[in-house]
Amino acid sequence: MNTESTIRDKEGVNKMAFISSGYNPDKPMEDRITDIGPRKYDEFYPEVIKNNKGKWLYHEILEPGILVHVAESGDKIFTVRVGGCRLMSTTHIREICEIAEKHCDGHVRFTTRNNIEFMVDSKDKVEPLKKDLESRKFQAGSQKFPIGGTGAGITNIIHTQGWIHCHTPATDASGTVKATLDVLFDDFKDMRLPAHLRVSMACCLNMCGAVHCSDIAILGYHRKPPMLDHEYLDKMCEIPLAIAACPTAAIKPAKVEVKGQEVKSVAVKNERCMFCGNCYTMCPSMPLADTEGDGIVLMAGGKVSNRISAPKFSKVVVGFIPNEMPRWPTMTATIQRMVEAYAKDANKYERLGEWAERIGWERFFEKCEIDFTHHLIDDFRDPAYYTWRQTSQFKF
Repeated sequence: MNTESTIRDKEGVNKMAFISSGYNPDKPMEDRITDIGPRKYDEFYPEVIKNNKGKWLYHEILEPGILVHVAESGDKIFTVRVGGCRLMSTTHIREICEIAEKHCDGHVRFTTRNNIEFMVDSKDKVEPLKKDLESRKFQAGSQKFPIGGTGAGITNIIHTQGWIHCHTPATDASGTVKATLDVLFDDFKDMRLPAHLRVSMACCLNMCGAVHCSDIAILGYHRKPPMLDHEYLDKMCEIPLAIAACPTAAIKPAKVEVKGQEVKSVAVKNERCMFCGNCYTMCPSMPLADTEGDGIVLMAGGKVSNRISAPKFSKVVVGFIPNEMPRWPTMTATIQRMVEAYAKDANKYERLGEWAERIGWERFFEKCEIDFTHHLIDDFRDPAYYTWRQTSQFKF
C-alpha cells in the first residue's frame, strides 16, 4: 500500500505525494515511469524503416504482391503482401510469426484491409520468402498465404462482424466475403484491371464497413421493423433509452395488455422505421433479425480518392438479394458481372464510378446485366454540397 505524506511547496500550498512511488511534485519529470501504456511504436520498426523514417523517395510494384520502397539514402525495403483473414486462429497467427522470424528478423505488418505484409531489406531474400509462402497450404489444398492485393487489382475485402459476433446483422460477413473472394481470387493475384478496385462489406446499414465509399459494396439490409416482446420488454429494457436510440422517432411509449395485465412497453410506427437496429442495441426485447426480411443490397461507384475526380458516394445498384447460404450464388454472380464489365470497358486509371459516369448509369446497368427499378433512383444530396467545398480539386 502506498504511504501518503503532505509536502508543502514554496507557495505554501499542500500537495499529496506518494513516497513509495518516488514522485516529487517539485520535479514531476524526475524518475518518471513512461512504459505503463503501449510500447513506443518505433521499437517495432525494421531497422531499415527506423533509419529512413520520413525520408522515402518512391515505391514501385515489381509484380503482383511485391513492392519496393526506396529511401533518399539508397536503402531499399521489399514487401511481400499476402491475403489474410479478419478472424484468425492462434495456430495461424503463430505460423505468421514463424515466417516473420525466419525471413524478416521478426517483423510483420497488418494492413487496414486485413492483408499481411512481410518486409525484407534485400532483394535476395524475396524469392525464398515467396517460395515459402506459396508452399504453405491448408489441408483442403487452398493457399494459406496467397500473394497479391496490390495495384490495379482487387485487394482484401474489408468487412464487419456478421453473424459470428454482431447483434444486428442482416447477413453474414465472413461467409459473404469468402464466397465473393473465391470468385474474384484471380484478380487478387493479378493486376489486369484499369485501376485498383476496392470491395467492402457491412452486415447492416450502420455500416462499420465503410461501404458508403467503395467501388463495389455488399450491405446487409433489414426490411422489417423490430418485433416487440411486450411481456419482457419492461423487465429487460430501459424504455427511455430504446426510444431515444431511434434516429427517426419511430418509437413511442405505450401500455399493452399481456395475459390480462397492463404492462409498460413501446409502439413502433412502421412507416417511420429505417430498420437500423439501434433500438435492439438498447433493448434485447426488440429483435430485428428475420429470415425473409433480411438480405443483401449491392452498391457501386464510391471512392475516397481525390484523383481524376472528386470523392464519390456509392450508389445502390441492386435493391435486394435474399440470403442464399452458404455460397450466396446470386450475389457473387452479380459482382462478377460488374467486375468483368468494368475490366472490359473502362479506360486505364479510371475507377468504377468514373467509368459509370462516363458511359452513363443507364449503360452501366445494361453492361452489367442488372435490372433497374424505381427503388434505385438516386435523389440523395449531401447537405455539405451547399455549405462547403467537398474536394481539393479546383477548376477555373
